[in-house]
Amino acid sequence: MTRITEFWVRSKVWLLSVLAGAVLGCIFRLLLDNRFAQSRGDQPTLIMTIAFLVCVPLAMGYLSVHRYLRASAPQDVRWYKWLFLPWAAVVLMMLVAIAIKWEGLVCIIFAGPILLASALIGGLTARIVWGKLDKRSPGSLSAFALPLLLLVVEAQIPAPYQVRTVNTEILIHAPANVVWNNIKSVRAIAPAELTPSWVDRIGFPSPIAATLSHEGIGGVRQASFTGGLIFTETVDEWVPVQDLSFTIHANTQSIPRTTLDEHATIGGAFFDVLDGSYTLEQRPDGILLHLSSRERLSTHFNPYAGQWTDAVMRAIQQQILTVVRNRCESEARAAR
Repeated sequence: MTRITEFWVRSKVWLLSVLAGAVLGCIFRLLLDNRFAQSRGDQPTLIMTIAFLVCVPLAMGYLSVHRYLRASAPQDVRWYKWLFLPWAAVVLMMLVAIAIKWEGLVCIIFAGPILLASALIGGLTARIVWGKLDKRSPGSLSAFALPLLLLVVEAQIPAPYQVRTVNTEILIHAPANVVWNNIKSVRAIAPAELTPSWVDRIGFPSPIAATLSHEGIGGVRQASFTGGLIFTETVDEWVPVQDLSFTIHANTQSIPRTTLDEHATIGGAFFDVLDGSYTLEQRPDGILLHLSSRERLSTHFNPYAGQWTDAVMRAIQQQILTVVRNRCESEARAAR
């Protein structure tokens, strides 16, 4: 008997159980891309539902453990043999989603924690139910029917509209006029000026520059990022050396599909950036520069999604503030 054959004999039940859960998840992802998808523009809204992100992985975990228990002799069942089946099923589904470009890395990372947690709960539920009902416990049909029913119901419920605010600040040892000149417009940022950030590693665009058409209210800033991402920012408050505020419009139609995952597109159905502002606060040891932005979130799981969008916005704002601080302090030193 070859090693491959031996491995298959030892692991067949475990592998097929993982495959059963993963296939269930892939079936739902495929259905929501086609027959059951309702779209705003070209974005399938049913992917961004509690039913898909919570109930589907819960059903995957349930099915994988149920399949394992049904195919195993009672004396062979140990907690370490079934506990991680749900996670394996979810990981396999995510790998398939990336391989065939169902999802981008950004969405996989954002959804990963809730998918894994839900799948684990589903697996634990299957084990508890099996302990009480044995072979009479609900199986594959129930695992498929429950998420489908919840998807149909949730599709009729509009996603809530939530506005969130993200604030960041940085202390700059430079005169206020130097800081002001570096925020009203931002000359081209060299890659070496950007501090490494986790948002870069997962594929979010990095800031490049911000040009200003003219000073004063009504001036238009064009803030550009890598990957062809451009924001049109219209100045609505201009108090020199004090306050700069602007409304933000993401040029969504011009963003290449390769820049952001369709579910994370700025200005899309689920997320947008509304406005931003800089405030200069005089301190004895320099200028405390505040950068604030407001974002719109429209999902059925805003409390969870908001933690991610806030973290992304905060990281990007901190990158920009760091560039401004380094430039201002360098200029201040050169002027001495």
